[in-house]
Amino acid sequence: MSGIPRRRLFGYAGAGVALAGAGAAVGALAAAPPAVRPAASLADAVPFDGEHQAGIVTPAQDRMHFVALDVKTTKRDELVGLLKDWTVAARRMTEGREAAELGAVGGRPEAPPKDTGEALGLAASALTLTIGFGPSLFDDRFGLKDLRPAGLIDLPRFPRDDLDERRSGGDLCVQACANDPQVAVHAIRNLVRIGFGRVAVRWSQLGFGRTSSTTRDQATPRNLFGFKDGTNNIKAEDADALRDHVWVTADDGPRWLVGGTYLVARRIRMHVEIWDRTSLAEQEDLVGRTKGSGAPLGQVDEFDPVDLHVRGAGGAPRIAADAHVRLASAESLGGARILRRGYNFTDGTDGLGHLDAGLFFIAFNRDTARQFVPMQQALSTKDRMMEYLEHTGSGHFAVPPGVREGGYWGDTLFA
Repeated sequence: MSGIPRRRLFGYAGAGVALAGAGAAVGALAAAPPAVRPAASLADAVPFDGEHQAGIVTPAQDRMHFVALDVKTTKRDELVGLLKDWTVAARRMTEGREAAELGAVGGRPEAPPKDTGEALGLAASALTLTIGFGPSLFDDRFGLKDLRPAGLIDLPRFPRDDLDERRSGGDLCVQACANDPQVAVHAIRNLVRIGFGRVAVRWSQLGFGRTSSTTRDQATPRNLFGFKDGTNNIKAEDADALRDHVWVTADDGPRWLVGGTYLVARRIRMHVEIWDRTSLAEQEDLVGRTKGSGAPLGQVDEFDPVDLHVRGAGGAPRIAADAHVRLASAESLGGARILRRGYNFTDGTDGLGHLDAGLFFIAFNRDTARQFVPMQQALSTKDRMMEYLEHTGSGHFAVPPGVREGGYWGDTLFA
């Protein structure tokens, strides 16, 4: 929630406050934890099973397809059956195989194929699939009401939010990330196909060009405002920061969520046409970083620590009081940070001659009320960049721990 937001901010720009959340991680560099499971190459497979779900600290892939779904069945056993079916298919697809045996062309010609087929011949492409449970799942339908985590709050409506209910909420979410867009879309399409009659798509979002790095080996990407995004993000190698800011512990509760985390999704439209008519000097002042190198204002290198106390000519702070970097920094947020994992998007036009483009902001944190919410509150009320941003979609989900051998997605909740 803190440091990263500065550039994320830009990404946030589309995401507005969301950026703030982006300032997630600057943290201590420690030995890589078991959760760091990178693919050897862009085409290789990422292990599906593990202590934590893949797709959180996995090296951020280049493409994303995110979907939120409503559960249509009212039978607990059908929901559990769906999660088991999904787990089998997800494990297969992340290994680079078809969603089911016999797949797209191996079954009876008279029957519908068990795989849609558009990923035939494609490699695993580091596909990861990550599931989350929304607040609305914990109602009276499935006997889960008493198991809703206290941390799975209904996000407050922040100043300047312009949320579209058709792009918000959901009982379930699945995040598919891959280095091939066809692989990510294929994965979501087949999970939706398997869930027919039990779930229905509420909303979805395609993303390209990651807007943050989740390992120290990755170069810092740029968002649609042209600024480097996520320099100070929490990295997979930052074991202490992950423990303190990302993973739910036994002290946090509930027990079924230990080793999991909370996912915040915000669709942030960036008014790029207005931004493109803004001077370079003003853009840099709004962000608090130089556009070329990404260095904090008053510093030289991208990774130089942000110093909020450096003063320029005349004694004014080099990083303004309403600059994104300052407002999203851990120093300004009492030490709060988040792990950012967002993507750029373009979705046609708004019907008024402008691009509908921006940042699909995704953040993972241990306590949304204490991490993302204060950051977004600060950004939405004080960040001068908000005049270029518009938050149009929102979601909050509890992400269960990883799947163990013989288990299924969310089995700790339904045990």
